[in-house]
This record gives sequence, structure tokens and C-alpha cells, in this order.
Amino acid sequence: MKKILYIDLDNTLVNVQSGIDRLTNAEYSRYEKRLDEVPGVFARMEPISGAIEAFHTLAKSFDTYILSMAPWGNASAWQHKLEWVQEHLGADVTGPAYKRLILSHHKHLNRGDFLVDDGLAAGANRFEGELIKFLAPKFPDWHTVTRYLLERAERSPRSEPRSKREARSLRSSTLQTVVSPAR
Repeated sequence: MKKILYIDLDNTLVNVQSGIDRLTNAEYSRYEKRLDEVPGVFARMEPISGAIEAFHTLAKSFDTYILSMAPWGNASAWQHKLEWVQEHLGADVTGPAYKRLILSHHKHLNRGDFLVDDGLAAGANRFEGELIKFLAPKFPDWHTVTRYLLERAERSPRSEPRSKREARSLRSSTLQTVVSPAR
């Protein structure tokens, strides 16, 4: 079974500054302190160097999802994030991100092995798997992140320390116990 990998969009796959640079002076002035709320700003953003290739590579070795937060005050961002994924990673069933976009303000509620994110917001700092801090000194680019993750893709869960395996097993059985009576 493949390990689960989540990848953030903003400043991880997507170059947010590229969209901000395309704002008009009027848009910039009107939304100065909240540029992520400019209608259509996400439709103007370009991929980060190496991000698309890395996603395709990692999707072959991991059960890969995009896990991003969209601004609550910008409904167009929700739509444009989906459209960005479809444009850059494919819109049909053969694309590596087909139906694999999760928009949430609570990233820690998603269960998985790895989360690649540039920040700690929206629960990324409470993610139960390993948080890979993109653009930090240890992971400055997609080449470094991809190499690191591919080295860990092959390791079976049995290579984890026993206490970590037991904790996961306990969480699973607790979840089943909680869910089962409600059926």
C-alpha cells in the first residue's frame, strides 16, 4: 500500500507572488492588507519552478493529494484553485490530481504520512504525519523534497519504530469503535 502524501498549493506548488504581481494598482490599493481576497487573484498564478514535475513524480510512488486552504472571504479562490489544478495537473481521469484536491481550514484532520507545506497555518503544525517545511533550509526546492520523499516511499510501515506503529493501530481501532455503533 502506498503512503499518503499531501501537498499544499500556495507557495508550495503555486507561486502566489506571480498572481500578486499581476494585480492592477486599483486592486492592490483596495485590498492592500488582504491581497488573497482579490477576486480572480488565484487564476493569475504560475507554478513554482519544478513543482509540476515533482508532483507527477511523487504521484507515482505515493497516494498523493493537494491539501490547501482557500480564503473564507474570497469565493472565487475556491473555484480558481480547482481550475489551477486542472490546468497544470490535468482535468481528466488520467491526471495525477484528478479528484485529489482538498480545501480545508483544518489540515490536521487529514490522516497521512507526509505533508509538504510552506507554513504552519490551518493546522499544518498539528498534522500527525511528518511535516516537510517547503522553502526552509532543509527543503529549499522541489528537487530536495522529491529526493527526500522518494527515499521514504519504499520503506514499509514495519520499518517504523514499534511504538509509532502501535499508536497508529490504536487510533485506527479507536476510530472503528467510535464509528461502528453509529451504523
